Order: sequence, then structure tokens, then C-alpha cells
Amino acid sequence: MAKTPYDNGLARRAANFQPLTPLTFLARAAAVFPDHPAIVHGHQHWTYAQFYARARALASALAKRGIKRGDTVSVMLPNVPPMLEAHYGVPMTGAVLNAINTRLDAAVVAFILDHAETKVLIVDREFAHVVKEALARADAKPLVISYDDPVFAGEGEPIGAIKYEEFLSEGDPEFAWEMPDNEWDAIALNYTSGTTGDPKGVVYHHRGAYLLATGNVLTCDMSKHPVYLWTLPMFHCNGWCFPWTLSVVAGTHICLRQVRAAPIFDAIASHKVTHLCGAPIVMSTLLSAQAAEKKPLPHRVEFVTAAAPPPEAVLAAMKNAGFNVTHVYGLTEVYGPAVVNDWHTAWDKLAGPEQAAKKARQGVPYPVLEGLDVLDPKTMRPVPHDGRTLGEVMFRGNVVMKGYLKNKSATDKAFKGGWFHSGDLGVIHPDGYIQLKDRSKDIIISGGENISSIEIEDVLYKHPAVSAAAVVAKPDEKWGETPCAFVELRHGEHTTAEALIEWCRTHLAKFKVPRYIVFAEIPKTSTGKIQKFKLRDSAKDL
Repeated sequence: MAKTPYDNGLARRAANFQPLTPLTFLARAAAVFPDHPAIVHGHQHWTYAQFYARARALASALAKRGIKRGDTVSVMLPNVPPMLEAHYGVPMTGAVLNAINTRLDAAVVAFILDHAETKVLIVDREFAHVVKEALARADAKPLVISYDDPVFAGEGEPIGAIKYEEFLSEGDPEFAWEMPDNEWDAIALNYTSGTTGDPKGVVYHHRGAYLLATGNVLTCDMSKHPVYLWTLPMFHCNGWCFPWTLSVVAGTHICLRQVRAAPIFDAIASHKVTHLCGAPIVMSTLLSAQAAEKKPLPHRVEFVTAAAPPPEAVLAAMKNAGFNVTHVYGLTEVYGPAVVNDWHTAWDKLAGPEQAAKKARQGVPYPVLEGLDVLDPKTMRPVPHDGRTLGEVMFRGNVVMKGYLKNKSATDKAFKGGWFHSGDLGVIHPDGYIQLKDRSKDIIISGGENISSIEIEDVLYKHPAVSAAAVVAKPDEKWGETPCAFVELRHGEHTTAEALIEWCRTHLAKFKVPRYIVFAEIPKTSTGKIQKFKLRDSAKDL
């Protein structure tokens, strides 16, 4: 590239170019708002000055144990203060934070510890039995640090060489941590669900974490000093980067070990919570709460949800309950949410069905995502913006992962053609808003026709007796595949398979109507996502 007058002598210097890292957010918050409440957990309270000091003490203690750039520190913790401290203290040493899903079994945990080459493992005593078995299976022999949460009253033995608070006492709360030399350095490692083999390790970098954390502020309408309730697991995509986001605006983290209706309403009322995030199951928990569990909300609360777009009835119920729902979309590989259904005030005047159609769309890119499109995966050309032509949703930009750890073939496949391939099938509307139609593996091909399981599920959700629905393909000799719906009913409601099929007939084309309705509990992951692979196995035996 030819040089211009603006290149001569105008080089990058320490004075005008620094690597982006979310670690600076906490340093700034502690300097500007040292006495503002940063973390609340039961009777425990920490200001930003204390939060920063504890994170630096953790970094110092890790460094004294030899932890350095490129090492992996794993944690198996619920939404508790040490999890927040680890999001800063671990990368302050140059090491990489690996937050492990607390619902995983010992075999998968052992795989992760070995694959990540974990040097240190911080574990809550609630998960001691799983970790003990995992360590017995694993080749990795990390230093194990036990956290005994004073709020936790359940069973579980402290395990490890040292207790968490004792470990922190070894560190210097004024530890002089260093900025990363390169913003491309890894900051976090998150494993996918691994439903079709071993989980893949998704690697985040400092630059992406910085940008997505900032994007959350813009997208989720966060002003200064928000109060954020932790209903989203922090092990899930690093809590969508919100452990770093809150420091940007000097917000208050309200920790919550378990997602239950009564504690959520208590926290909102007592701490004046302004924001929370979660899968649709969290909305169901709130809406199905008993009268004695509910408390009046101090103000309208912002609720950010992902996964399938909430049905019209759920959105209306949440609004009546005092929540404003924002629908986002993303994947582990894009740091959590990177697409938002950015709402136009003009849409408020639309009739119910028209407004519901707008809300059903996933939306447009976060301000920090450079590229989002629906492409033909074979030609890599954009599909027409007609809201009908199916293609694969693809991402490009600074909030896309570095790649999969020790898995070049999967990384190359994911980035083929210069885009990240999501595996989600969708359309793009004339106004540029994308809408998912299915996962590529979940599309139902019946008699040569593509059927969206999401479309059928949306119809079922509109039935007043249906609490949850999931549709999968059932093998069929004549049609190849046919839709099979698994349904959970609302408490106290009753209906029949025949009635639901007739309901679908009035809302869907004939070939899309499910031939089978199964009333059963729908299996879900720890983050509330429906495990369709289990349902597909069940459907084969019907």
C-alpha cells in the first residue's frame, strides 16, 4: 500500500496506541468511583476500590505460584464474587480464564482440564464431588483452591490445597499488573456443549472482550451506575461479557447462586435492580411465580434474553409484570450476543400480529460487530433481502473468536470464505433485519419441502395451555421426515394431542402440521437451551 503524507513520521507509539483490554475498565472504576458499591452477595458488600484490590491480590497470588502468560486457570463456580474477581485477576497475569459449566459431569470436566492444560482450578464446595472424580480421571494435576461460600447452606466438602481467602491473603492488593503486549492475546476459553463429540474450546481475545463489553452498554441501554442481577450463568460466554461491562459504567453486581423466583423478586425489590439477562426459562420462572413470591417492582426492569424469540403471549405478560424485554442473538463463538432486535418506536403503533412479527426477528448487528449477513454457504453470495430466501447466518468482525483451541480443522471450517459460519439458517428482510428459521441440523425436510421447527414452535407457544414446545424431525418411510412436537403444559392446564394438531392446522400449511404430539418434560441445558438431540433420539422410538 502506497504511503501518504499522513503516514510519514506518524507512527504508533506508546503515547498514542495501547492494546484494548477490559482490565482497564475496573482500574478506571476503582479510581473514579472507589466507594461506589461494586458487588453484593448476601451480607457481603465490596466497593470498587475493594473489588480492584481483591482482583489484584488474586493476580499476585497466582503470579507467585508461577502462573504466567498463556497458562490456563479454570474455575468451577456459580455466580459468586470470586467468579467476578477471576475475570480480572486471572488475565492480569497474562493467563487465560476457563469458566467451566457447573452442570457438566466428571468425564467432560476431566476432558476440559486436560485439553486446556489447567494449571490452577478454583472450585466451589458444592461441586466438590464432580471435581474429585474429574481430577481422578484427568492427567492434569492443577493446584486446587477451594471456595466456601458463606451464603451456601447445602452439602459439599471443601477440597484442595488451600482455601480461596487464604490464597488471596498471599497476594498483594497493590500488585502492579501489566497490560497485555498484544490485544490479540487470549483472555478466556469457553467450551461448547459438545453434543456431537468432544466439546470445542472457543478462544476469546482482549480486543473482542473489550468491544463486546462496551457494546452491551450501548445495546442494553445502560446509563451510569446500573444495578445488574446475575441470573445468567457467568460460565456461559463469560456471562455475555457483563462481568467486564459493569465496570464500564461503574454498576453494581448482585450475585445470585440459584435462579429461583422468590430470590429474584426479593433482589429486584431490595436492591432496585435495573437490568438482568437470561434464557426464556428465566422469564417462565418469573411469570409462573406464586403470588407470595412476587413483589412490586420499583421501576421498569430491562430484561435481555437470547435463544428463540419470546412468543407474543410471553412478551405481553412480561410487559404487564414490569419488564421491558430486549431480544438478542449470538453464539459462544461471538462472545455471546452480537445481534439485537433494535426496536423502532414507530413499531409500537402496529397491530398485535404485525408487532409480533417484528419481535420475532433476531435483528441487526451490535454496534461493535462489523459484518452480519445471510449467505448461500455454497456460493458465499448474499441471499436476496426478501424475507423468504433461506441461507446461513454469518458473522465477520472483531467480536468473533480467535478460533478453536488445538483444532485447526474445525477453525478453518468455521472461517471458510472469510466469514464465521454460524450453522443457523435464516432469511434477511428488506430492512436488513435477519430472522432465524432453524439450525442447519434442525431443519425438517419432509417430502422435499423444508420445514422450520421454529415456525411450528411459535404456533404451539401461542396456544394458551402450552408452557414450552420443541419440534424435531421424526424419520418417516413415506416423507423421509415429519415434524414431531414435544410439549409441556402450563400448571393447571389440560389439552389433547388432537386439539393441538387442530390448532396447528388453523395456523400452518398442511405439510407443516406435526403428525405427533408428545407431552413430556423437555430436556434443557444449564443455560436453558433445549437439547434437541435428545428429543430426536426419543422421536425415533415413537
